[in-house]
Amino acid sequence: MYGLYLSAEGANVQAKRLEFIANNLANVETPGFKRDVPTFQARFAEAIQQGKDYPGSKSINDVGGGVKLNEVDTDFSKSTFRQTGINTDFAVNGDGFFRLRDSSGQELLTRAGNFEVDAAGNLLSQEGRFAVLDNSGTPVTLDPEATWEFLAGGNINQDGQVIPIGLAKPESLGDLVKVGNNAFKSLGPTTPVPQELRDIRQGYLEQSGVSSIREMNAMIETTRAFEANTQLIQHQDTMVGALLSRVLTS
Repeated sequence: MYGLYLSAEGANVQAKRLEFIANNLANVETPGFKRDVPTFQARFAEAIQQGKDYPGSKSINDVGGGVKLNEVDTDFSKSTFRQTGINTDFAVNGDGFFRLRDSSGQELLTRAGNFEVDAAGNLLSQEGRFAVLDNSGTPVTLDPEATWEFLAGGNINQDGQVIPIGLAKPESLGDLVKVGNNAFKSLGPTTPVPQELRDIRQGYLEQSGVSSIREMNAMIETTRAFEANTQLIQHQDTMVGALLSRVLTS
């Protein structure tokens, strides 16, 4: 009953795609968010998948096995900036990611620069989840009682002490995997962004890379594809039921 299983696999894939679209839409206002792009691939019939047959055998198993989720890519396209006027909001104009450190000591990267300074003077990511690092990998700590100013090139100056906000980039964007909380982990080595290429804007935030119109169109398309597959399942189930009834009554 290949038709029934092909339709079921198609409905399953479309349901997974809907999950990614819903997550993208939920982050349409999240600063620095990069949307997920699921990609799909045709699969062999189950017998070929299990090694019981081979492609090109011209048997019933050579009709294809529908489609499967291949991988989920991240769209790292540059987004526009939004001016906030908040002195702890920063945006990277160009390549690179802000360096963060989580509670386990793992270094992470993010494009979201909506930072905050806690009562102890620690520069933290949104909602105080991660510590913001400088170029040497040390958490940025300021004197909460003293004023500070932001200098060109992404440096903070307080009482003559210049602290460069940590900015790094991976060897390849394909090395980055999402770990939640709008942060990425690099599977390969990262390198600091050279001083001459550092361009951080204060009082701005990079907006989400999600287009609500594009995602809504994708949601409509995916929903229709899901419904078409479920209808095919119902039609094939009805056909099989009718066939069995004829056999039993004959």
